[in-house]
Amino acid sequence: MVYYEDIAYRKEKISVIGLGYVGMPIAVAFSRVADVIGFDISKEKVQQYINGVDVTKEVGDNAIKETTALFTWDEEFLRDAKFHIVAVPTPINSDKTPDLKPVTEASKTVGRNLTKGSVVVFESTVYPGVTEDICVPILEKESGLICGVDFKVGYSPERINPGDKIHRLETIVKVVSGMDEETLDLIARVYEMIIEAGVHRAESIKVAEASKVIENSQRDINIAFMNELSIVFNKMGIDTKSVLEAAGTKWNFLNFTPGLVGGHCIGIDPYYFVYRAEDLGYHSQIILSGRRINDEMGKYVAENTIKKLIKNGKQVKGANVAIFGITFKENCPDSRNTKVIDIINELEDYGVNIIVVDPVADKDEVFKEYNIELHRKNEINNADAIIFAVPHEEFLDISLENLKEMYRKDKTPVGTSGIELNAITDSYENNNLVLIDIKGIFNRKTAENSNFSYWRL
Repeated sequence: MVYYEDIAYRKEKISVIGLGYVGMPIAVAFSRVADVIGFDISKEKVQQYINGVDVTKEVGDNAIKETTALFTWDEEFLRDAKFHIVAVPTPINSDKTPDLKPVTEASKTVGRNLTKGSVVVFESTVYPGVTEDICVPILEKESGLICGVDFKVGYSPERINPGDKIHRLETIVKVVSGMDEETLDLIARVYEMIIEAGVHRAESIKVAEASKVIENSQRDINIAFMNELSIVFNKMGIDTKSVLEAAGTKWNFLNFTPGLVGGHCIGIDPYYFVYRAEDLGYHSQIILSGRRINDEMGKYVAENTIKKLIKNGKQVKGANVAIFGITFKENCPDSRNTKVIDIINELEDYGVNIIVVDPVADKDEVFKEYNIELHRKNEINNADAIIFAVPHEEFLDISLENLKEMYRKDKTPVGTSGIELNAITDSYENNNLVLIDIKGIFNRKTAENSNFSYWRL
């Protein structure tokens, strides 16, 4: 088996399979202390990296330009590495069951290029048992080698928080595991080369797999509780954020807030755990309840937007609604599995016209995934309602006065003729401006005193 010294002294190389928001930071970090091969099946993505462009926005263009890592879409380069890290996504199917195709295909790719003495570490989030029961047989079949004899495996769950510049790869404790003590020690020592916060040695691969999948399940359940509270407080006429601020003064009150739950982790990982539990004959009670609540929040926001439009005398069909933010979380370019699309789809069912503003999102990806063209905020000037769905830093400087300029400036119903419009002076007086502020970017009282019809979770 490859030795730690082989990697530390650059006698053997590390490969990273999957160069997304998880794989790219790993490749860049390891390239500072070892020789690295970064592989991805997307030629377009790899070419961007070769050109010095960080499409993930996790490490920055300068880091991409300065890294010594070799980026390639040619899998044969993997044969030059002895320490392989698989960091591909693990999505779900339309029926909420695990879609293991990315990780099984990556296993086939690694297997075809696996050499004796290698170690393969999986970082993709999976349910307990996937590494040993599904991935290992694929590696053996494709390589013709025997696990435990010709190569070893381990698991180290990714903990990267996309868009977070404080909690980074290097500053988060890394859970590591290996199929035996020798493999565990090697994997731990290799990751310690880049992880400043240190590593935690899990007692088995299954323990490490389980630790990751319940981390996000726990967070999902807590956010679902906040969302349920928001729904009830809304019926009571109580502001949820104010309640949480008051409750948060107690030292042991958990700091969670309501919101949309999308992305590749929190909104997906619980289904992996539930799938395995049901396979063993146990039907989840708490986890699935939390998932149902969170999956319905986009629709809930849309319904309250419609209510606000009606309450303020706006005609729903043909109304213009501007949505600020479409990515699955703030300051992250990734829009895949965003729950903002649930708001959009629901509003469009009512005949509402949608215009989306997001300076952070990947425009090409948004168009490819949702057939939506992104706009600049200065193009918004005729809105009947504005929804702040994602609190990007670039949105925090928008003032309420700036916002007023983006609304329809007449008090006539949607569909009034141009002749009638010309006869009406542009005025906001007595005209309630519908503002849906999902995460509470603006001050509620200030907004209401400024003639906004304000609503938030």
